[in-house]
Amino acid sequence: MRIDVVTLFPGLVRECVSVGVVGRAQKRGLLQVYTWNPRDHTHDPHRTVDATSYGGGPGMVMMIEPLRRTLAAVSGAAAEPAHVVYLSPQGARLTQDKVVALAGLPRITLLCGRYEGVDERVLAHAVDEEVSIGDYVLSGGELAAAVVIDALGRLQEGALNDARSALEDSFSDGLLDCPHYAKPVHDAWGSVPEVLLSGDHAAIARWRRQQALGRTWLRRPDLLAGRDLDAGSQALLDAFRLNHAKASDGEN
Repeated sequence: MRIDVVTLFPGLVRECVSVGVVGRAQKRGLLQVYTWNPRDHTHDPHRTVDATSYGGGPGMVMMIEPLRRTLAAVSGAAAEPAHVVYLSPQGARLTQDKVVALAGLPRITLLCGRYEGVDERVLAHAVDEEVSIGDYVLSGGELAAAVVIDALGRLQEGALNDARSALEDSFSDGLLDCPHYAKPVHDAWGSVPEVLLSGDHAAIARWRRQQALGRTWLRRPDLLAGRDLDAGSQALLDAFRLNHAKASDGEN
């Protein structure tokens, strides 16, 4: 997969995506990340990329022409057409389903805004969709782009040492992940649940499924709203709720 990032701070993006799973995916040739600076596509001595907003108000707006030239250069850099994504708090919320959809594309371009954003005409004519990583505002789109690249990169085949890791992540099946434990078995902060030490793989699978269902019910009930669970999953969730109620009564 190829990802092109249009940004005024290419070093920031490159630094963010050079380590960990995404850095490894690039070294393995599974993911290619390129950065493009609109200042390199200006024709004035000051390399101007922004101007004041028509109608007044604070802040500057990234201008059409440097972005148009940059996006044209990006488009001509590879044979595959690029799906252009603008990182914006006004965009659709990034979800795992959206990540999976984008990860299946051969090439995307991430457009990072700065200041008050980009000229609206760029969005209307050069952007395929807007994506938000949350209901808050950042100084620019670079960190959001790094989040998207990380989420996409780890889904590339061969990026993870164990492909099952992605299948068992939170949201991979619409639920939050179950709790995980490592050494030591016993500690002042608690002990590892006995079922995980039993060697009974079926029992462990049931426990993990129940914990995922229960944790989702406790922390993100919206993910369960309107979802039809199979009989086995419903029974596991009902048992979790009953145990949770008993534990809560015991604390009171």
